[in-house]
Formats: sequence, structure tokens, C-alpha cells
Amino acid sequence: MGTGAYRSLCACLVVLLAVGGGRVLAWKPADGPLKTRWTDEVSPEKALPEYPRPQMVRNRWTNLNGLWQYAIRPKSEVETPTKWDGEILVPFCVESALSGVKKPATPEERLWYRRAFPSSALAGQKRLLLHFGAVDWECTAWVNGKEVGHHTGGYDPFTFDVTDALKPTAGENELIVAVTDPTNTGTQPRGKQVLSPKGIFYTAVTGIWQTVWLEPVPKAYISSLKIAPDIDRELVTITAEGADERFRVTVYEPELQGKLMSTTKIGKRDAPVEVPIPNPHLWSPDDPKCYAVEVELLDPDNATTDRVSSYFGMRKIEVKKDADGLNRLCLNNKVLFEYGPLDQGWWPDGLYTAPTDAALKYDIEMTKRFGMNMIRKHVKVEPARWYYWCDQLGVLVWQDMPSGDVDKSAEGKANYRKELKSLIDGLRNVPSIVMWVPFNEGWGQHDTAEVVDWIAHYDPTRVVNEASGWTDKGSGDVADMHNYPGPGMREPESKRVCVLGEFGGLGMPVSGHTWQAEKNWGYVSFDSADKLTDAYVDLLTMMRPLIGQGLSAAVYTQTTDVEVEVNGLMTYDRERVKMNEARMVEAAKKLFETPPKMTVLAATSETKPQTWRYIMTKPKSHWAEAGFDDSKWRSGPGGFGTEETPRAVVRSGWDTSDIWLRRTFKIDSLPENGQLMLTAHHDDDAEVYLNGRLVRSLAGFTRHYVPSWLDDESRNALHVGENTIAVHCHQTTGGQYIDVGLSDVIKAKPPRP
Repeated sequence: MGTGAYRSLCACLVVLLAVGGGRVLAWKPADGPLKTRWTDEVSPEKALPEYPRPQMVRNRWTNLNGLWQYAIRPKSEVETPTKWDGEILVPFCVESALSGVKKPATPEERLWYRRAFPSSALAGQKRLLLHFGAVDWECTAWVNGKEVGHHTGGYDPFTFDVTDALKPTAGENELIVAVTDPTNTGTQPRGKQVLSPKGIFYTAVTGIWQTVWLEPVPKAYISSLKIAPDIDRELVTITAEGADERFRVTVYEPELQGKLMSTTKIGKRDAPVEVPIPNPHLWSPDDPKCYAVEVELLDPDNATTDRVSSYFGMRKIEVKKDADGLNRLCLNNKVLFEYGPLDQGWWPDGLYTAPTDAALKYDIEMTKRFGMNMIRKHVKVEPARWYYWCDQLGVLVWQDMPSGDVDKSAEGKANYRKELKSLIDGLRNVPSIVMWVPFNEGWGQHDTAEVVDWIAHYDPTRVVNEASGWTDKGSGDVADMHNYPGPGMREPESKRVCVLGEFGGLGMPVSGHTWQAEKNWGYVSFDSADKLTDAYVDLLTMMRPLIGQGLSAAVYTQTTDVEVEVNGLMTYDRERVKMNEARMVEAAKKLFETPPKMTVLAATSETKPQTWRYIMTKPKSHWAEAGFDDSKWRSGPGGFGTEETPRAVVRSGWDTSDIWLRRTFKIDSLPENGQLMLTAHHDDDAEVYLNGRLVRSLAGFTRHYVPSWLDDESRNALHVGENTIAVHCHQTTGGQYIDVGLSDVIKAKPPRP
């Protein structure tokens, strides 16, 4: 910012003070397609007033949220504007209704902010820090015309020391912030932001979108904490970083309401201190108790010069084998199935920013209410208070790294690594985070094994899921599959645990609660709450046998509708739960019971080819019966279809309108107290027969292998010895494929108390 521009700004300071120093000018949210129940609670005086950093708290701070001046100018104009476009409510992005602006700032433009703050914010301390929760994407700040810092990255908190730019005498200081954001024209992480939103991609977010605040600190102060619990050794390791002096750590037992529970420990700067936690109270979704901790800097006379408070949870996450030799996700040395929603973290009024802290908390509370114990935070990073509520309410978190076209250049890859490190540094101490997910569905995926190895060494306390979805490179701790509507799982592996990273996507628009009235989108659409609930319960019921085979977690798409995507458990405005909640909860609870045992009677050809007899001209009428002579039919491995059919495992070609299939399997005894399950991938219509009896008609097509229950009459078709399964599939248009398998599922007996 040039000196001439700065003198012009000083001449306009009286106008600035009306915005930043006290008098609140007229403000209201901009008109938008949809509000929430919290929209009207937002005002310049109440713009996210809560303390923004729950894991490192100091008593003195100044919240800079509220009305600022703003201007949108061409990116080529680097001098601070002399005229301003109006007022914007920080911390809501300029594109949001709650900003009061609701205008785009394109990659060819620069977004400017201006406000004032008093020198009294220093509060008698030596240094004054200016904190930004997050700014998307490239940010430069000036105080009283002097540049105080520059930052790139749309998701991580950052701090500028503004002390040397403050006015030497009491009075108001001028703060200028300039932001540019390439959105999807660049190679930086951006999550689901695009300039032209549609389908599963949403409105761009530019500029400040988390709390801005000032914090006075002494000359030597604690810049950060590292907290690492160890439940096996019954201790916690704490490191105070950035200080020049000794520090003292005091831990408080959660059950003793603030009373000291362990001997105070003294440490040195940047050196870890181990604090014993005898017989620790373990953190879990069912019992999310956290320990409070206080860290003080000490001078040579043992006087306290700086003090911060924090908290931690005593918990452990790992992958290890169960009694059947299957890899499982374990919490605190016990197997725990993890189930929860894909959570986008978008709001119709605030976009990336929840309107209030109560709104931020609400989605987590509802997740718990739906019978879930986990959230996958999808290609977005939330404000620190969101993780605080997960810690306090007891929800496990899978944390995605925001995606983008980061693989397109060396610069993009280098910046990805920088922002990935910032993500882990910022969230390392959060008890609820149990998994890092660096890539999603191949979006920007690169150097997978190298990235995974770096994460595993940088933070060995958590599980690493190399890539949720499509592009599996065999690294990390997790084999992750996406399967819509699903469910499904990869074949069990010797070292990695199997999870279903996305499934469901059952859609239903609710009139009066959508982003737009028509042309909404879902993976599968329904027209009533009853039908939607039936489909959801069926998916979870089909999942239970997979848990018995080794499936250790599942992520349902998704928490809420987002813009035109109507796959939510709730509407975008959070006003409607779309399904019968009691049935939702009951189905979810069963996922945590002892899983059933499944015996494969006739395997599919998904992973290993199975031999079938087949013909492509119509056979005689009794072709499906057990005694039919199929010796003149051709023989070949399944599945059958055309190579261009999506996700088909074609081993034998079929390009005519119809195909008839037969194969036999033997059983030594009739299964008792079980239920038959058919697994089929069909494109298009198919009929399945068991020993000549029609047991299932399959309409339309699937994009993958889908399990479904057969009724008791189907079980009666089985007999000891050789049995015949026969299939007719008819192709109508587009791709074509057919393969089926049959299993017997027996409900497991509950463990003895």
C-alpha cells in the first residue's frame, strides 16, 4: 500500500470509525434462496461472539467480528481503494447472504476490507497478535499503512504480530486486508467450491470466513501446544512451543470438577513433559470426558508470565485383528464399528460459516440423535469450535484434506503439502479426530504412498486413509470403497481395514425447504418419507452381513441437503428430518450389535471368476429347473456383458438382447435360523431362479453389486446336495451386465455378560 493511498485513508478515518469503533450502521442479511432458524439471531453485535480457540484459551482478547467496509476491485489494482462499496459483516464470506453483500469476487478481482481497532487492545502487554481463523485464499494485511503479514491457504488459522505497526499513543488503528481467490481456476485446495455451482459442487467462498480477533501477550509467550495422550502408559505428553522460559503443566481430573489430580510438572521450552494420568478416564463417543490442563510460563523467580488453558481426551485409535483374524478399527484397545454421515459443512445463509455457535453445534447433536458415532468431514476444515463440540458431545471425526487440482503442477503439489501440514498442525490435539483422509475419489490425487508415509510419520497417533473412494494404491491403514446406493466393501486384506467411505445418497426434495424449486439432484430419488425411510433401513440391514465379513465403518451421504443436492438426512435449512426418526435410530443401533455370520453358498465373480453355463437364444420352458440338460450350452466365467458398462467385471462377452445362465452348487446340510441373501449386479432387468423357483425379479440396472434379502419361501427351495441357480437377463439400452451370488446369513448370538 503506497504512502499516498495511506494519507487518503487517514483523511477518511472519521468514516471508518463509524464502522469499526462503535456506531453500528444499518445492516441486514442479503436476500437469499433459503434461511435457517438462526439467520435472524445474527447481527453486527452478535456475529459469532464466542472465544474462537477452545484448545488454547487466554482470558484477554478482542473480537473483530462485525461490520467492516469492503470493496471489490480488479486484481490489477494493488493500491487500497479510496472509495468503498459498502459494509460487510465479518466473518461471513462476501458471497453469503449473512455478509449483507451476497456478491461474487472472481479470480480476476481483489476483495478489500477495512476497519479500526483501539490501541487499548494491547491491554498493558508487550505484543499484540492479530489472528485470522481462516481466509480464502491469499491474504495480505496492513496496520496503519504498514504491511504486517501475508498468507496463502484457505483453511488454516494464522497470526500476524502487529505490535510494531501500532500508533505510539492511544487512539484508533486502521486495519486493511486484501484477498484474492482463484477458486477452481487455480491449483490450490478448494474443496467443493466452483465458480459455476451444480450437482455436488457448490457456491464459491472468498475472503474472511472465520473469526478475526486480537490477543495481547507478553514478550515471551506460548505460541502453541502439543498434547499426546498415551492410555497404555497412563500418561500425557505436553510440549509448550515458542516460549523462552520454563513452563508448568497442571492437569485436572474431569470427575473432580476442577480439582488437581496429578503432580504439577515443570518443563523447558519446546521439550516434552510427561504427566502421569493413573487409571485414566478414557474418552469415547459414549463417555466423552476430557481432562482440563493449564500451562504457565515461569520466570527465574517462578512467577507466571503467561498462562493458557486447554483440554485433552485420553483415547487411542488403531487397526488390529479381531478374534476371527479380520482387521478392525479399534478405540481404546476395543473393536468399535464407526458409522456416521458425510458432512459437507455448508449453510444456506452463511455458506462455509455457520450462522451461530448453536447452529454449528446442532448438526453434531443431530448426528448423535440419529444413532451415529462418527462424522466424515468432507473436503472442508471447520472452525476450531466445531471440533470442540465433537470432543464434548462425543463424535469421532474422519478429517478430509480439502481437494483441488493440486496435481496439475509442481507448484500445486508443493502448496498441497504446505496446507496439509498446516491442517495437521492446527488439529493435532483434537481428541475426536481419529483418521486423516488426504485424498477423495482421485481428486488431485498424486504421490499417494509418499503422502501417506509422511502423514503416518508426522502424526503416528491416528489412522491414515490414503484415498476415500476410487483410486486405491494399497498404502495406508484403510481400504476405502464408495458404493452408491450400496452397501458394499472391498475384499478383506491382510494389513488394511475395510471401510465403506460413501454410500446412500438417497434423495428427496422437500417443498419449501430447497435451494431452488425445481431441478434438484440426488443419487436415487424418492417421493415420500415412508419410501425414503424404507430404502434407508434396507441399506443398513444389508450392511450388517458385511460387518461380519470385515467391514469396520460406513459413511452415509449425507447430513443435510446442500444447494441443489437433496441427499440429506435433513433439509438444507435444518428444519425437516426427512425420514421416520425412530426407524432411522433403530436401524443404526443394530449396526453396533454383534455382527451376523455369513456363509457363501454360490459366490459372485466380482473378485474370482465363477463358471456358468450360458446361452443367448431362448431355451426351452423348463430351462431353470435343476434337472435340465444344459450340456449343449456354452461354458464361461462370469460376469457377462460389454466392456464399456461402468464398474462391470466382464470376463465373458455378451452383446445380444438376452442371456440365460445356469450353475450348480452343493450344500451338505440345510442352514438353520438363517436368511438367504442374493447379491446381484444387473443391467438391465433380470429374473433369478433357485431350483426352478423364481426367487427374485430385478428391475432396471445397478452400478455395482447390490445385496438383497430373499424370503422364507426361497429357503424352502434349497435341498441337501446339488442345487441350481439360474438367471435370465434382458438388455434394453446402454450398458449390459449380469452376475449374481447367493449366501446364507445367520444372526450371531449376543456375547455372554
